[in-house]
Amino acid sequence: MSIEQRNVELEQHHVEKKYDSSLVASTFIKYAAYVLIFFGVLYFLARYIIPKF
Repeated sequence: MSIEQRNVELEQHHVEKKYDSSLVASTFIKYAAYVLIFFGVLYFLARYIIPKF
């Protein structure tokens, strides 16, 4: 009796999620600054410029 040996190669896939919290935080800070500047300009216009007309 001959014993047959089979070569079985298993493929393994490792999926790594790239999640950089510092990138998310810096993007949030950037857009929060944009929003604050926008509302600051609106406040300035409403408070000082528009009443002069």
